[in-house]
Amino acid sequence: MLEALIVQFDIKPDFVERFESALMQNAVTSLNEEPGCKFFDVCRDPADPTVFFLYELYENQEAIQAHMRSRHFLEFSELVKDWISHKTVRAMRRSVGCELGKRR
Repeated sequence: MLEALIVQFDIKPDFVERFESALMQNAVTSLNEEPGCKFFDVCRDPADPTVFFLYELYENQEAIQAHMRSRHFLEFSELVKDWISHKTVRAMRRSVGCELGKRR
């Protein structure tokens, strides 16, 4: 069963473009360098461009911890910390029988 992280970032308006660029680099690096990172989706609210939503899937809790300790994640976190006005993180577990991107 995959572990999910659901993250929402509310970004200060002056930093939105820089944040998006840094976030996309973090997502790509996570997928390319972390074998336990199975999916990393980045969404942006069309009604409020300062709001970003992430849906991340990891093989297990150990993979989440490896992500949190990775150099690219720590560098990203340090870079953007003053750009964030609010952040929420929810840890969830993906339902059995659910296949990403497939209809039943």
